[in-house]
Amino acid sequence: MGIDGMAILSITEASIQEIIRNKYTQSFLTLALFFVFAKLAAWVAERFILKLAAKTKTEVDDIIVKKTRTPMSILLFVLGIKLAVVPLNLEAATSAMANHIISTLAVLLLSYVVVVILDILLEAGIKRKALKTGAEADENLILISTKTSRVVFFIIAALFILRIWDIQIGPLLASLGIIGVAVAFGLQNTLGNIFGGVSLLLDRSIKVGDVVKIDEETSGTVIDVGLRSTRIKTWNNEVVIIPNGKLAGVNIKNYVLPNSEARIEVLFSVAYGSDVDKVKKVVMGEIKKLDNLSKSHDPSVMFIEMGASSLNFKCLVWIKSYKERFATKEKLNCLIYNSFSKNKISIPFPQMDVYVKQFENQQKKKIPVRNISGSTKKMKKTGENLEN
Repeated sequence: MGIDGMAILSITEASIQEIIRNKYTQSFLTLALFFVFAKLAAWVAERFILKLAAKTKTEVDDIIVKKTRTPMSILLFVLGIKLAVVPLNLEAATSAMANHIISTLAVLLLSYVVVVILDILLEAGIKRKALKTGAEADENLILISTKTSRVVFFIIAALFILRIWDIQIGPLLASLGIIGVAVAFGLQNTLGNIFGGVSLLLDRSIKVGDVVKIDEETSGTVIDVGLRSTRIKTWNNEVVIIPNGKLAGVNIKNYVLPNSEARIEVLFSVAYGSDVDKVKKVVMGEIKKLDNLSKSHDPSVMFIEMGASSLNFKCLVWIKSYKERFATKEKLNCLIYNSFSKNKISIPFPQMDVYVKQFENQQKKKIPVRNISGSTKKMKKTGENLEN
């Protein structure tokens, strides 16, 4: 029995060694080992790394771990496939093809992981910068940044894949350069608009929701900032589409920047002989009745000039929001007018005295004439020269 047992043990050991030396067994064991290793890595990431990331102050690491654990597990499994092919001793052409395909998958997965991490970091960086400046994160800027990073890294990945497949990229790059020059000439205006849009987003001169004035005919609220054009909704509920190339080269008045406060100017006039100090005191009293005055700036009333037929004033008022400037200006005009009527302060109207030269042997006549304001005046005949 002892001899039979030893024989059986020797046969079993030889069989096991034969199985282990079998190329298919080695390939299967390698693939199984990496499959288990990939599953183990995903489990560790979920059970331990995510818990550690949850203890940090930022959520960036949590998002990175959640979005990359699956592709990283797949990448480990693909690496296992690459190593599992080695023991099979395939023919040169078949082995080369398999290695090229597996390496291509590995490069694509690795590029995807890098792009995902970079997208998360870019978005977090833009939002953190916006939080420090007290502004809102520009979704268009985030979109442009992430798309640009994706294009760049996938171009790099494509170059690596071409090298894997033994394709010479030198002549290809030269051909692409010639094609790029031709396309650039053909799409000159479009490319100009695209670069203009990128510059607007990077400069943060305008963003969605801003109230802007481009020229005397174009003003309103920005509803979209795209790569090629910007859309502005006017006060008449019309949408004006402006190419970004043109918009990048003009002066833009942005009522939202640097903050929401706005200053309004109200011009008014009083008759000659009015008490200037009384006028300023009355108007200042009406200004203080406004409930949306800014606390960072004091209002002011200024006597700016002595006009042809009136004393001209200007009041400067800072309000909390630019959205209320039109309604506030209209309300202040009404308050000033009513206060003048109440305090018996005269508001002048344009008038003109005309003197007519007297001729000999003619009787003096008073000739009625209608002045600019529509009231009737009388012309006096005198011996003086004609004057205005």
